[in-house]
Amino acid sequence: MTFFESLRRRGLVEAATDPEIEKALESPVTVYCGFDPSNSSLQAGNLVSVMTLRRFQLAGHKVIALVGGATGLIGDPSGKSAERNMLTRGQVAENVKGIRADLAKILDFDGPNAATLVDNLDWYGNVTAIEFLRDIAVNFRVPQMLAKESVKKRLEASEGALTFTEFSYQILQGNDFLHLYDNYGCTLEIGGSDQWGNITAGTDLVRKMRGKTVYGLTFPLLCDSSGRKFGKSEGNALFMDPAKTSVYDWYQFFLRSSDADVFRYLKTFTLLDDAETAELEAEMAAHPESRAAQKRLAEEMTRAVHGEKGLAEAQAATSVLFGGSVKGLPASTLETVFANVKSAAKAPEEVLGRRAAEVAADCGFFASRSDARRMAQQGGLSLNAEKIGFDRVLGADDFIDGRVAVLRAGKKNHFLLKLKGER
Repeated sequence: MTFFESLRRRGLVEAATDPEIEKALESPVTVYCGFDPSNSSLQAGNLVSVMTLRRFQLAGHKVIALVGGATGLIGDPSGKSAERNMLTRGQVAENVKGIRADLAKILDFDGPNAATLVDNLDWYGNVTAIEFLRDIAVNFRVPQMLAKESVKKRLEASEGALTFTEFSYQILQGNDFLHLYDNYGCTLEIGGSDQWGNITAGTDLVRKMRGKTVYGLTFPLLCDSSGRKFGKSEGNALFMDPAKTSVYDWYQFFLRSSDADVFRYLKTFTLLDDAETAELEAEMAAHPESRAAQKRLAEEMTRAVHGEKGLAEAQAATSVLFGGSVKGLPASTLETVFANVKSAAKAPEEVLGRRAAEVAADCGFFASRSDARRMAQQGGLSLNAEKIGFDRVLGADDFIDGRVAVLRAGKKNHFLLKLKGER
C-alpha cells in the first residue's frame, strides 16, 4: 500500500489538485499546513490537520507547521457567514505562543526529521501597502478570486458583506506557499476541504511565478454521525490546553464517542494499524457493552495530547465515580468530575470537628440525620473513597487542597463538600 493509499483508507483524502500527487508522495516531499491563531489553543477539530502532518512526518516527509501571525490579523472568510472580530497584534502574538505549545505535543520538533515551525508575520510584518499591491497582489486576478467557492458562499451568506481585507486573505495564503517553496522547497499544502480555494491560490501562484508543479491535498471536514462538527460539545469547543478544557473532560469526550463514530475517529486520530482496529471491531461485535474501542480511543488521544501523566489522572478521575481512590487528584479535577452532583460550600467553623454524616445531612445530602446514621452503620457512607462510621469527625486534612471533600452514599450517590474562604 502506498502512503497516499493509506491516507485514503483512513478517510483523509477528499480532493487533490493533481493526480500525480500519489506518485510524488512515493519519495520524501516537504509538506505544510497552516493554523489560524484565532485562539490561544488548538481545538479537537484541528487534530485532523495535526495528526495528518504527524503521519507525513512518520512516513519520512519533511513537515512545516505554519502559524498565521499575519493572516490571523485578517481572518479567513472560509466557512464563515460573517466577519469575525478583529484581534490585536498582542492577542495574536499570545495565541501564536499557545498554538506552538499545542503543536509540540503531537509533532516532533527534534531529531533527524524534525518538524519546522514558521510564522508568516516574519515575512509580512515589514511589507508596506505599496509593496503588497505591487509585488504580491499583482499576481492575482479578480475573476479567479471571485470564482473561489469559499468566496461565493460567503457572499451569498452575508448578502455581499465581504470586506476587501477578508477577500485578500487568499492572496496572503497563496503567497505563503510561494514563500515556502522558495525558502524550504515545499511542494505540498494540506488542509480541510474548506481550504480548497486558498490552497489552489497557492498552487496556481507557484506554477505561474516559478513554472513548477506543486500540489494541494484536502481532507473532509469531520462531523459526527448526527452531522455536528467534530469537537463541539453542547456548543462548547474542546481545547488541547488543559487550562481551557480539563484533562478529564478531554478523556470523557472521546470515551463518550458513539458506536457509529468511534472507528472513524480511531482511523483519523490514532496511529493504530488495521489489525488493531479489526480486533477492536471484533470486540465490539462480541461485547458491545465493554466499549473497548471507546476506551482505547480515549486512552490514545489523552496520551497523545496530555501525556502518560494526564492519562493516569483522567483514568483515576473516572474511577472515582465508581468508588476509586481520590489520592493524588487535585481539587480542580474533583470539582470537574463532580460538577453536576449536589454540593454545598461551608465555612471551616461550620464543619471542622463535626461528624461528617451530620454535616452531610444538614447540607441536604440525606433527608435526616437518622438516615445518615443508618447509612453509616450499614457501611454505605464514604469520605474521599474510604468507608467511615457515623462518629467520624471532619478534620482539615479531609479537604483536598484545603478546598473539597467527596462524600458517597451507596454506590452512585455523591456529594461535594467545599470549604469557603481561606484557612
